[in-house]
Amino acid sequence: MQLNKIPTTVVTGFLGSGKTTLLSNVLKQAAGKRIAVIVNEFGELDIDTDLLRSCPLDCEDESSAQRGEDGFYELANGCICCTVEEEFLPVMEQLVARRDDIDHILIETSGLALPKPLVQAFNWPGIKEHCTVDAVITVVDGPAVAAGRFAHDEEKVQAQRLADESLDHDPSLQELLDDQLSAADLVVVSKNDLLDASQRERVKQVIESEVESSVKITYIENGEAALDVLLGLEAATEARIEDVHNHHDHHHAHGHDHDHAHDHFDSFVVKLGEVDADSLQDTLEELVENNNIYRIKGFAAVNGKPMRQVFQVVGTRLDRYFDRLWQPDELRQTQLVFIGKGISKDQIEDKLNAALTA
Repeated sequence: MQLNKIPTTVVTGFLGSGKTTLLSNVLKQAAGKRIAVIVNEFGELDIDTDLLRSCPLDCEDESSAQRGEDGFYELANGCICCTVEEEFLPVMEQLVARRDDIDHILIETSGLALPKPLVQAFNWPGIKEHCTVDAVITVVDGPAVAAGRFAHDEEKVQAQRLADESLDHDPSLQELLDDQLSAADLVVVSKNDLLDASQRERVKQVIESEVESSVKITYIENGEAALDVLLGLEAATEARIEDVHNHHDHHHAHGHDHDHAHDHFDSFVVKLGEVDADSLQDTLEELVENNNIYRIKGFAAVNGKPMRQVFQVVGTRLDRYFDRLWQPDELRQTQLVFIGKGISKDQIEDKLNAALTA
């Protein structure tokens, strides 16, 4: 590896595995390190990117403050591995042009992305001279794998896949996990606190059956891992990526019947004004109970509160917390992404408006 190459970490894993929490914790620890972040997430509104942006960093140090908004690049037009030439390479070229200002690049792929075509891009002229893949990190949901599933909510992952019109590979969830593991230099098992010893051993056996013996496995809680475990691996993954054989090589260019898919899965954004947080929580819980909703994520402008409140619903579990102050020039509004099956935006909007204006 040339000393002047920018190290790049690619973080992959299914929706809900904990990628964004992991990246947020990396950024919290990296004060003073100038990090560019490329985020590729599903949805009309990229709430996860917004949460990453608002990650509380120690910005007293000038080099950390410089990262700011300019360090974030969103690839919102579909699965990153299917839009490498159109979306990803132009962003990498921008970063290469700014290479004297960047210490590290972090890429969070969507839960559907296959690492191989992304890593192959690091062999392109203009990129390979200046960047190297420090590591591909695959995040897996420990309790899901222990229970014989691939993700915390497999239907939710399937809904994400069917709703992405740009996706031009169509592997099964098993194949997708195989491909994400086949390119991994490090496997991060999330939610370790929810595993007992026998479950942990089962997860270890599943992963070890899929990866080379040289691949490290680490177990984490709350997305927390030491920086030196995640960064500085110097794997130069691009040098070996052609030897990685996976399902992607056979599936790419095989599309879906997207029109048919959209008959079955729905994703939309609901925007509201300022709300009462408790009433919003009660209404969301009632909506989840009475509708086939896989995921709600977003933030609320709470009456009389100077801070924005994040709402996240997975299955029947609802989490809410304040993440940052509203900016003086920012519109105080509530925005929520709904992902589900057979759900109506109009009906959900009507229900929310009726409950919150009563």
